[in-house]
Amino acid sequence: MPDKGFVRRVGPFQATAINMSQMCGIGPFVTIPLMVAAFGGPQAVTGFVAGALLALCDGLVWAELSAAMPGSGGSYVYLRQAFQYRTGRLMPFLFVWTAMLFIPVGMSTGIVGFVQYLGYLAPGMGRTTGDLIGLGVIALVIALLWRGIEHIARITAVMWVVMIVSVGCVIVASLTHFDADLAFTYPSDAFELTGNHFWIGFAGGLTIGIYDYLGYNTAAYLGAEIKDPGRTLPRAIVFSILGIMTIYLLLQIGTLGVIDWHRMTDPDDVASTSVASAVLEETWGKGAADTVTVLILITAFASVFAGLLGGSRVPYDAARDRVFFRPYAKLHARHRFPVLGLATMGVVTSGGFLLGRHTDLATLIQLLTAVMVLVQALAQILALSVLRRRQPALRRPYRMWLYPLPSFVALAGWLVIYGYADKNSPGRHPIEWSLAWVALGCVAFVVWARLEKVWPFGPKEISEDFLTAGAAGTAEAAGDDPAPGEPEPVP
Repeated sequence: MPDKGFVRRVGPFQATAINMSQMCGIGPFVTIPLMVAAFGGPQAVTGFVAGALLALCDGLVWAELSAAMPGSGGSYVYLRQAFQYRTGRLMPFLFVWTAMLFIPVGMSTGIVGFVQYLGYLAPGMGRTTGDLIGLGVIALVIALLWRGIEHIARITAVMWVVMIVSVGCVIVASLTHFDADLAFTYPSDAFELTGNHFWIGFAGGLTIGIYDYLGYNTAAYLGAEIKDPGRTLPRAIVFSILGIMTIYLLLQIGTLGVIDWHRMTDPDDVASTSVASAVLEETWGKGAADTVTVLILITAFASVFAGLLGGSRVPYDAARDRVFFRPYAKLHARHRFPVLGLATMGVVTSGGFLLGRHTDLATLIQLLTAVMVLVQALAQILALSVLRRRQPALRRPYRMWLYPLPSFVALAGWLVIYGYADKNSPGRHPIEWSLAWVALGCVAFVVWARLEKVWPFGPKEISEDFLTAGAAGTAEAAGDDPAPGEPEPVP
């Protein structure tokens, strides 16, 4: 699909770095205690393994779709192409509607973690001061993103290196002071599969686990800015998941081998809020803990940076195709980035940050995951099968391995997360809130469709842009040149 607004300048290393920066971020440093609390012991490692499996299976869905349709906006593009035949623009509209909420809310969890770890360096910091610092960090991220993509790629690569160093320090410190008894001594009922307690804990742990892996799709949102996307995007997705999986397992097991898991469930213990700092203080001393905490803060910043970079492209592509409010289609005259999309997500991130600060991080994770599941995760799995049937001639540089098995595994994982959301967040009603938000989006769509005179108030407009480009043999329009000797896709 031609995209005249963006320039393809992001290569394979930068794409993988963008994904990994978004995936790692502050996530594991703040969720290890949450995972331990969900499982009730060091068997919490199970949650990271299950999360990795779900991320890999869902990542293969993203890999096929992003390679075949490398446009800006990610899921918006795929849902638009798959569901236009029956419901017109309803599904892409609903996706943008929900993405404008769940993407920046996800970024707000990173800022909550940032302030949480900053509290280790400044234990006397009050709540109001923390709120103001968090809002200031969000403003700084937006200011840095107010630049051209070529500068952003270089900044992201540097921050990715900082992320690797900070995580590596915690892993090395924990493994060189590892106590197997701490890490592998489980409660007597740890794996009692017949009890409901285990499965509620497993669902909660899976939610936290997939939250930690979210970001493997960030580069796909930048599809129109990726060099050779048919090769780069699938590799960036798979490599980033496998790399982060290795890092997370080493980090989780190593931490449990240094810090008694009971400390992580004590709200008055530093291990419950800044577990990585606690590991460094226990092993290498307070000076090393302070230094690595600074690196962790930079890592958290990089995660939010990468997430808002990719997310701001979603409303741009939708507005350009008249599926969202038209002002979102405007690019910055000089640096060519979506102005209103970036500004809006900055505002919503600020609101989510304040909500998380005045409730709790686990609730924020449950809410954003529940909203995301319905219109992105489940709908996109269905979209893969719909497109294989509706557009068999679509040029597919990558095809899902073992199709459709990974789709079924991903579907089961997302349904478990959604089905147990209310039980893992009692009194907060994430399922009801997610349904209400989607219902409100349907009402907004009806109003918008009436004004725009599109389906159901006008004819359906079928636009098979990527299929047309492939059929015409214009590989440049699809943004990918087939490699020498690469077999043609089977219709």
